[in-house]
Amino acid sequence: MKRRLVLRPEARLDIREAALWYDEQSPGLGDRFVEDLNALFERILEAPLQFPKIDPAVYCALPHGFPYKVYFRLDQTSARILAVMHQSRHPDAWRSRNR
Repeated sequence: MKRRLVLRPEARLDIREAALWYDEQSPGLGDRFVEDLNALFERILEAPLQFPKIDPAVYCALPHGFPYKVYFRLDQTSARILAVMHQSRHPDAWRSRNR
């Protein structure tokens, strides 16, 4: 059975803020950012173990073309997106969302 994707509210906000910022830089770029993330989310659902484990229960995935990291947890039924953070952020910034 394929897992379902669960976006934490904080991750939704991360995506919304980044997409708005990209659209301010160039109209339509925010849409490309969201499309890249959606493609990455599909890859996570199809084969989540292809991504490196960075904590005992947390994985990290990189979208193509944008300097972001997607942090997620797995369980039997879902892939839970904890954070979508710019790569310039401190590597441990996601830890406050790991609940």
